[in-house]
Amino acid sequence: MNSLILNIETTTKNCSVSLSKNGQLIALKEINDGGYSHAENLHPFIDLVLHESNLEYKDLSAIAVSKGPGSYTGLRIGVSAAKGLSFALDIPLISVDTLEALAHKVRSNSGVIIPILDARRMEVYQAVFNQKHKQLETTQAVVVEKDTYNNYLNKGKVIFIGDAVEKIKEVIKHPKAVFIENELPSAKEMTALSYQKLLQKDFEDVAYFEPYYLKDFVVVKAVKKN
Repeated sequence: MNSLILNIETTTKNCSVSLSKNGQLIALKEINDGGYSHAENLHPFIDLVLHESNLEYKDLSAIAVSKGPGSYTGLRIGVSAAKGLSFALDIPLISVDTLEALAHKVRSNSGVIIPILDARRMEVYQAVFNQKHKQLETTQAVVVEKDTYNNYLNKGKVIFIGDAVEKIKEVIKHPKAVFIENELPSAKEMTALSYQKLLQKDFEDVAYFEPYYLKDFVVVKAVKKN
């Protein structure tokens, strides 16, 4: 039996929708026009990926949404749409960690991957993963200083990816820091993660699910190790 999942990603300025079959991408529609155009584009994009795949809403097995952290408005729009579809179609709701999906954009045989999203000033949302995408540090809010990541950089390569890269590269000058620019979370990388959750029946309660806003911002400074 084919498992068809609609994946929704709206946590940053990239409005992104994908359709996957058994964890494999079959359709993708996204736009990053420099602003938050999710309210205008999300539902047309959903219709487009279904139309391009010759599928209908009734064919879907589940709805997956990127749960955050990210833009408050973007998260509200994406999660509201996902919950509405899940309820109306009576199919499971799956949430995918935004930073984990972003980390899956990186392929590396060494070092660590730090997906990093812009918060405000020098504050960022981040998590840390190894090269096999196993999570080493949970999502947290961090104020970035020049030696914030030295405990990893002094051991080897550190790959930064996300919309906060441009501002942190002005502060982090370590030779082992690698910066991947112009990459935002996408529904493309959600496909394998949402399929695994479907197989595990790891579903959200549609009535009570809330996105991961990280709105109660707590300043965390990474432990500095020599």
